[in-house]
Amino acid sequence: MAKIIIPTPLRKFTASQSTFETKGGTIGSAISELIEQHPALAKHLLDDKNQLRSFIRVYLGDEDINNLQKEATPVAENQVISIVPAIAGG
Repeated sequence: MAKIIIPTPLRKFTASQSTFETKGGTIGSAISELIEQHPALAKHLLDDKNQLRSFIRVYLGDEDINNLQKEATPVAENQVISIVPAIAGG
């Protein structure tokens, strides 16, 4: 199974889980599986069109999925998916 790394600010919506094991064959299905198990994440990850919010970056290994096939990017067993929310500051 692939593993999703949950960023610290979102762990309060996953009962403090830092990782999530997924059977998803694509980034989109993996994110959907995560949200199905932890519905409170939906409003933080998805917009009103059920697309990843523009300020959320998702990486497969070290690659930004926006440089790959976005949500259609295939995910193999034992790969690591990282969710990185933008941090505002100045």
